[in-house]
Amino acid sequence: MARILVTGGTGYIGSHTVVELMQQGYEVIIVDNLSNSNIDVLDGIEAIVGKRPTFENIDCTNYVDMDRLFSRYQPIDGVIHFAASKAVGESVEKPLMYYRNNIGSLVTLLELMKTYQVPNIVFSSSCTVYGQPDAQHLPVDESAPIQKALSPYGNTKQVNEDIIRDAAHADANLHATILRYFNPIGAHPSAMIGELPNGVPNNLLPFVTQTAAGLRQELKVFGDDYNTPDGSCIRDYIYVVDLAKAHVKAVERMLIVPEREQVETFNLGTGRGLSVLEIVRDFMEATGVKVPYTIVGRREGDIEQVWANPKYANEVLGWKADTPVKEVLLSAWKWEKRLRNIV
Repeated sequence: MARILVTGGTGYIGSHTVVELMQQGYEVIIVDNLSNSNIDVLDGIEAIVGKRPTFENIDCTNYVDMDRLFSRYQPIDGVIHFAASKAVGESVEKPLMYYRNNIGSLVTLLELMKTYQVPNIVFSSSCTVYGQPDAQHLPVDESAPIQKALSPYGNTKQVNEDIIRDAAHADANLHATILRYFNPIGAHPSAMIGELPNGVPNNLLPFVTQTAAGLRQELKVFGDDYNTPDGSCIRDYIYVVDLAKAHVKAVERMLIVPEREQVETFNLGTGRGLSVLEIVRDFMEATGVKVPYTIVGRREGDIEQVWANPKYANEVLGWKADTPVKEVLLSAWKWEKRLRNIV
C-alpha cells in the first residue's frame, strides 16, 4: 500500500486523518514539531488502530531535517500537509511568525517533493478564503470569489493556495488537491483522540464542553444582533471523522485517477448552517448537561454567516458529511469527560 507523509499528524484533524488512512491500509509517516499538539496522541492512534504510526519530531520549515526525512523514507507516494499555526487572533499579534511557519513549511515541502519526485499533495485550506460571502454565494461553492483575508492566518491560506498553483504550473508532474474546510467539531467515537486546545480554546465546541465540565464558569456568545434567525453567527459544523475520511478519498483519487486536473479544489462541509445558539441548545439536549452562557458584544473579525455547498466534493470525491449533529456533539462530550476523568 502507498506511503503517505502527514505533516501536523498529531494535531486535531491530522490525528483523525492518520487513523482513517491506517485503517485503510496506508503506511503513514507523521512529521510534527509538537508546537500545538501532544505526543500522547500517538498512544490514542495506536489504541484505535492497533498499530503505532511512524513519527518524526521535525519542524517542517527546517530544510535540512526535512531533506533527511525524505531521503530516509523513499519512496513517498503523497503528502497531506496540515502543519500550520492556526489561531486567528495570535496571527494578528504575531504575523511574521505565521508567515514564516505557514508559508515556509509549504515551500520547503514543495522543493523537496520536486527533488524526490513525490507527485501528490493534499493541502489543508480553509473557508476563511471566502471571507463573508455575498448572499448570492450562500451556500458557498468553489466558484465563489476569494475575499481579502481578515487576518494573517487567513492570508497564509490564500498565499499557499497561490504557491501551489504556481508550483504546479511550473511542474507538470506535481498534482495537488486543495481542501477548504468549514468548521470541524467532535472527536473519534472511541474518545481516544479529540480536540485538545492549548490554553484558551479558539473554537466554539471546546468552550462548550469545558463549560459543561465545570472548567469555565460560563460560555460567552459573541453577539446576538447579527442578521440571522436567532441573532448569533452561523457556521457549517462538520464532524472531524467525516472530514478525515475526505482526505482518504482525496488520496485515493490522486493515486488512481491520472486524468484529473492538475490542481483540484473542494469545499468540505455539510451544506447546512447552524447558529452558535443552536449548537449550545443541541449540546444540552444531546447530553442532558446544562451549559450556562451569557451574550456579550460582537468579536472583531467574526463572519456573520457562512456554510458550504459540498455538491462538488460529494460527486467527484464520492464523499459526504452526514453524521447527525447530536451524535457529533456527544462524541465531543465523551472525549471531554475522558480528559477530565468525569464519570
